[in-house]
Amino acid sequence: MAQLILGNGVVVGNNRRPYIIAEVNSSHNGDVDLAKQMIIEAKACGCSCVKFQSWSQESLYAESYYKENPIVKRIIKKFSLSKEQIKELRDFCFEQQIDFASTPYSEEEVDFLTDVCQVPFIKISSMEINNLDFIKYIAEKGKPMIMSTGMASYDEIEAAVAVIRKSCNHQLAILHCVSVYPVDPGVVNLNNITSLIEQYPEYPIGYSDHTIGSDVAGAAVALGAGIIEKHFTLDRSKMGMDNNMATEPVMMKELVNICNVIWSAMGSKERILSKEELEQQHKMRRSLMTRYNLEKGTILKDEDLIAKRPGTGIPVNQKEILIGKKMNKSLEKESIISWEDVK
Repeated sequence: MAQLILGNGVVVGNNRRPYIIAEVNSSHNGDVDLAKQMIIEAKACGCSCVKFQSWSQESLYAESYYKENPIVKRIIKKFSLSKEQIKELRDFCFEQQIDFASTPYSEEEVDFLTDVCQVPFIKISSMEINNLDFIKYIAEKGKPMIMSTGMASYDEIEAAVAVIRKSCNHQLAILHCVSVYPVDPGVVNLNNITSLIEQYPEYPIGYSDHTIGSDVAGAAVALGAGIIEKHFTLDRSKMGMDNNMATEPVMMKELVNICNVIWSAMGSKERILSKEELEQQHKMRRSLMTRYNLEKGTILKDEDLIAKRPGTGIPVNQKEILIGKKMNKSLEKESIISWEDVK
């Protein structure tokens, strides 16, 4: 079974208990205190990890774009986090005993996350999947990677995976993703999870969920996804880049619970009868009984027998073995027959 060992020893993999990432993105609005409150809430919801975004004005857009769209520059400046703030949030996550991660958008940000923050994994954004030089740089850092595949064709996914393989870093998990915010469940194509599991049996497959609600994430777990990423906010009503489609704590807690319940319910492909179900056999199955009063010495025939509850006697599917046996005691009508009653 494909699995990935994160830098802190946590194991993620297909059909394992889902590793649930609360994607904060910019919902902290550049406020570190608000970001810390989100970390506390994500922990309370049962999330495995809180993930931020390590972008700046320089690493995201070109200066020429800012000149044409000055409001974007102001937004990026307001919502971005400095290295010092990122490190402060990393330390706070450590105190709260929840994993910290971030998505880098430059080599400098990769270096900071791996060398200074010692993140358990590097998240590769969907927008970078065709940025093969950047993916190569990340892979060569030797850290575990989780790569989203939004907007990518299978050929583009394969090209990115090929670069990672060539780097000799095989610590990779791949997330199915549709980069629409929010996305209609009708175009999510969750069966892509199955396709990715078949195409990359050596790598864990997960799902980055941009739908509203918990149902689609739960279905992804049922298909084997071992990682679920979900945008997180404390208040969807506030203005923000994608805050209106993020998940508030009540719904996030429900999502975590649904994913864990579904994972638990999926169980094993092996047919296993629990102790409780075996006990039900005695209550719900039928036993072979006498159809009417039978005297000692009677040679049992098919018409002498009837099958009724409880199932504490000879099982009904052993009737052919019982036929032809001689009664060594008399039994009243509808008495349960035991092997001790016959020769």
